[in-house]
Amino acid sequence: MKYFEDTAIGERLELGAHQFRADDIKAVARRFDPQRFHLDEGEAERSHFGGLCASGWHTGFVWMRMFVEYRNALTKKMRARGEPVAELGPSPGFQALKWLRPVYAGDTISYAMEVVEKRESKSRPDWGIVQFLVTGTNQRGEPVFTFSSINFVERRARRSA
Repeated sequence: MKYFEDTAIGERLELGAHQFRADDIKAVARRFDPQRFHLDEGEAERSHFGGLCASGWHTGFVWMRMFVEYRNALTKKMRARGEPVAELGPSPGFQALKWLRPVYAGDTISYAMEVVEKRESKSRPDWGIVQFLVTGTNQRGEPVFTFSSINFVERRARRSA
């Protein structure tokens, strides 16, 4: 990861895309969100969704996996170039989670994160706080998922101390 000082407001991270398959939707639903419109095509067609759709939590699980994979790949590239790598600290939480549209079986969701705010931490001066707007967009360009993610990011001063 980049250091807090090297992170710019407006910077966008393109995490990649994921296709939601019916079998995966059902498997996640059986374990974590066993509602009829996530488990059975016939029931889903008769629901207000009109078709099998992923749990909103499933869309969040996929974002988390894609973010970790993105972060790991970036760290590997930075180390290969001999660049210092900042630590990503704990997240104190998220805000404004919205599932804007259903994610149907067969939909491909592209995930991105944009830096919308950053500030120094008053309680932890070796860390900065970065707020990201996280989005998921389907293959038709429609937003389906969004929230604000808050993360501690290591400051350069911490490494030089």
